[in-house]
This record gives sequence, C-alpha cells and structure tokens, in this order.
Amino acid sequence: MGSKTLTRADLADAVHREVGLSRQESAQLVEAVLDEISNTLVAGESVKLSSFGSFVLRDKNGRVGRNPKTGEEVPIEPRRVLVFKPSQVLKDRVDAALSR
Repeated sequence: MGSKTLTRADLADAVHREVGLSRQESAQLVEAVLDEISNTLVAGESVKLSSFGSFVLRDKNGRVGRNPKTGEEVPIEPRRVLVFKPSQVLKDRVDAALSR
C-alpha cells in the first residue's frame, strides 16, 4: 500500500492517456469538473457520483468544548461541514484490494 497522493496533474494525465485529449484539454476538463463540484457544494447542494460516493453538507450545532490542556470551557460556533460518504461499490472495491 503506497503513500502517494493523487493530484490534479495525475488526473489530467490519466484523462490524457485514457481519452486521448491533449494535455492542456485534459487539464481543463479536470478543472471544469472540480469547479462544478465545488460550485454545487458552495450553493448548498449535495453531489452524488454514482458508484463512487456522495459529498454531503451537514450543519453542526453550536456546543461547549474544552481546551484539553487547561480544561477551560470554550464555545464552539455552529458550522457547516463537508462529509464524504463512499458508495457500497467503492467500499467493496477498497475491501477487495486490502484482502489481496
């Protein structure tokens, strides 16, 4: 199991190899897809990619937390968080890869 991180450049290179677009067109396509996903999330909508997973916005209520060092109570403001929920297909593929 490697520790390599997949980057935008890696995605663009994969599109270039698999689809046959030029490197510049591949990079523009990757940027356009990521921009569309980002813009949809910013607008407050969820993004579902079939057989991959869903990006869902979740609202968290305010609460009182504690500074672990001092024990002092600190208010935590309400906020919106982004959560990724993998599809069962993706979970199965990852599990299968780990069991090899």
